[in-house]
Amino acid sequence: MIATIVISIITVVLITISILFFPKIKIGKIELDTYWMIALLGAIVLLATSLSPINQVGDQLIKNTTINPLKILVLFFSMTFLSIVLDELGLFKYLANVASKKAKDKQMTLFLMFYFLTSVLTIFTSNDIVILTLTPFICMFCKNAKIKAIPYLIAEFTAANTWSLMLVIGNPTNIYLATSAGIDFVNYFKVMALPTLVAGLVELALLYLLFRKHLHEPINVEIEDEHLSNKTMTFIAFGHLIVCLIFLIISNYIGIEMYLVSLICATSLLICLIVMSILKKNKWITLGDSLKRLPYPLIPFFLSMFVIVVALNYQGITSAIGNFFGNNQTVWVYGYSSFLASNLINNIPMSILYSHLSLSLDSGNYLIGIFASIIGSNIGAFLTPLGALAGIMFINLVNKEKIDFKFIDFVKYGSIISIPTITAALGILILTINFI
Repeated sequence: MIATIVISIITVVLITISILFFPKIKIGKIELDTYWMIALLGAIVLLATSLSPINQVGDQLIKNTTINPLKILVLFFSMTFLSIVLDELGLFKYLANVASKKAKDKQMTLFLMFYFLTSVLTIFTSNDIVILTLTPFICMFCKNAKIKAIPYLIAEFTAANTWSLMLVIGNPTNIYLATSAGIDFVNYFKVMALPTLVAGLVELALLYLLFRKHLHEPINVEIEDEHLSNKTMTFIAFGHLIVCLIFLIISNYIGIEMYLVSLICATSLLICLIVMSILKKNKWITLGDSLKRLPYPLIPFFLSMFVIVVALNYQGITSAIGNFFGNNQTVWVYGYSSFLASNLINNIPMSILYSHLSLSLDSGNYLIGIFASIIGSNIGAFLTPLGALAGIMFINLVNKEKIDFKFIDFVKYGSIISIPTITAALGILILTINFI
């Protein structure tokens, strides 16, 4: 037991250090992320020493259950592919440009439009993709307009990691925790819709109080017309997303698992892109760039952390922690602890861990613990940049655009906004959990 705890802690500490101080290494012309390599090394050590039995890990990977990590990865990557294709076709930037033109010379209007655009895109696509797409756009827009970028960047990041709570597909942590508990698309929405709405309103009010002085300053910028380069393909890709969402909603009623729905839609869109590329005489730009942008390092990272959690389960460590948490005040215990744990070990491994911790809860508290952990995994992402991989990418993107925004600035704004926001979400969860 002690060896497993030591190896797990060392792995997590080294992952944190790598994210902060050496996030990438260069091998020739290839640049690789370091966080997944360290996680993989920790998993290999546990497997090699039989602290995480290979047969148990193998059984979990081939078992035909909704918690199968391979199914969860397929669901996440399929939805991510749909979102990336729409981004590559220019839909997100086009909508951001339209919002900018509608706001004209009023900063407050512009701020609200960006906030709601981020929120809507996050609900129906993916928080990570929205952050990666809109962050450079916001930086460049604010530079050209000679206005402060920080209010818009903070609003974008917090909105993306709050409104991602609304649907099960909004965040890989939602997917893992909800799927592990057998929560379908509709029941998830029934419980999370109101907490998300209230959390979003609390967050927006805090953003206004923090930045109202800057947002009342005048703005004057000329915005170039933005056109969709391939309207036909954009329409086809958007249609695939809508069809996918519809079938995800009814998947439980027609007996098809969510990962199969998303895989079929992603495969169909892939075929459409191939056909379109052939018809356009081998112009594979959208398809190639979309495939390149998929977050492949997440695969070894996710599976490695899964191996570590299997080891913790095998040694009885997760059960001991779960028993320590107990069955009292489950919403607050699991909500706040997952919120903090996300910033110690990142929200993806935290979700894998908490899916097992919650098994210690009695039947009346089990789903409460799962939903509270989902809230913690999302809102914990904007307490510190370590809360989610998107936080590190966000900081790097902002610094690349030469915006003065440091780690400590992220924590300062994150702590002010995240604590009231998660408190509001958890408070409302107590009321909505009865909807299932």
